[in-house]
Amino acid sequence: MSSETVIEVEKLSKVYTIWSSPVARLHGPLLGRIGQLPFLPSGARQFFKRLSHESFRNFYALNNVSFKVRKGESVGIIGLNGSGKSTLLQIIAGTLEPTDGNVQVNGRVAALLELGSGFNPEFTGRENVILNATILGLRPAEIEEKFPIIENFAEIGDFMDQPVKTYSSGMQVRLSYSVATAMVPDVLIVDEALSVGDAYFQHKCFAQMRKFREQGTTLLFVSHDPAAVKSLCDRAVLLDAGVVVRDDTADAALDYYNAIIAKQAADHMIRESEALTGRTVTRFGTRAATIQSVELYDRGNPARAVRVGAPVVFRVRLKANEPIADLTVGVLLRDRLGNDVFGTNTHHMGLDLEIAAGNAIAVDFEVPALNLGVGHYSVSVALHSGAAHAENNYDWWDRALVFQVVPGSQPPFVGTCCLPVNVSWREDKQPTKV
Repeated sequence: MSSETVIEVEKLSKVYTIWSSPVARLHGPLLGRIGQLPFLPSGARQFFKRLSHESFRNFYALNNVSFKVRKGESVGIIGLNGSGKSTLLQIIAGTLEPTDGNVQVNGRVAALLELGSGFNPEFTGRENVILNATILGLRPAEIEEKFPIIENFAEIGDFMDQPVKTYSSGMQVRLSYSVATAMVPDVLIVDEALSVGDAYFQHKCFAQMRKFREQGTTLLFVSHDPAAVKSLCDRAVLLDAGVVVRDDTADAALDYYNAIIAKQAADHMIRESEALTGRTVTRFGTRAATIQSVELYDRGNPARAVRVGAPVVFRVRLKANEPIADLTVGVLLRDRLGNDVFGTNTHHMGLDLEIAAGNAIAVDFEVPALNLGVGHYSVSVALHSGAAHAENNYDWWDRALVFQVVPGSQPPFVGTCCLPVNVSWREDKQPTKV
């Protein structure tokens, strides 16, 4: 790690085992060990291993996360709840061990991660200050020198000599932050604990963070407040489901973050609307083959709202009720006014499908970049023979799926499609004819 790099996170992963039941926590490992016994037949070993694997699943709180932070840089860590922000900060602070990957930190770290973390609720505030300052490496003389500064910054008055268990959440965060920043740290890590403090103390903390930045302190800051991230941070790392999806300037990363929030809200709204009101659809055909379901996937996850330019898959599941020698599966996208936006089918794509009676298949229409404009769209699906459904129409399902496209990271635009555009300029020395 270079002298200019203070934090280096390389291919970091944190995996938690989620057991299917309390009993599985006991018999799962036992079945796995039985599956390793050399004297058992190969089939028996595979059987016990499969039973062991079925008793749990792995949850990736972080998955292959990598980034670097330079000396004096201020970086925001943003993302939805459960995206892995706190796990990442705990590993960087050294309070949690990673499953895989490496973290290197150069310098003294001061971390404010969880409300009241490191405090003994039975001890007074004064006793906890002395204990935590000792853990941070301060000598008794230094603690005596710094104590008035800590006390003045915390501003909790006589409660300094009362047990911490009697403190409000705001008082706990005041004391936690005051102790963590008693000495100017090389790296300051602040999780969302500050959000429980009152506005006056938040302003006081932000002013001190800016002062630390001027003195060369590196800052890692987690907050759901866009204004705070923009004000304090040079850049931001956006986490989604434990994966870094954006590492950019604070403005660019927050725009992408807002798109994720809009997508989640729209997805919930559309599903809720479908559940309450249903959809009026047109469906007809001979039923020689029937559409079982139509789904939209965004990066492998079912969705009802996607960002502009997202890689998506339209998946059609169908079943043949009769043998069909030349089955065609088609999709048609329409905007909210019913105008045809795009349509294609397996016949035009050169895919010949033959399916026996009783068989079921799934057909995926992969779109590397869904460059549609912001708005609502519907998907109609048809099963037929040949190029069009005019003859041998087996099943036509109008508006089988409704979805929404929300803003992505592209510059704002209008219209029903998003075209890739590069803009440049130069001086035109040719005279203009009027």
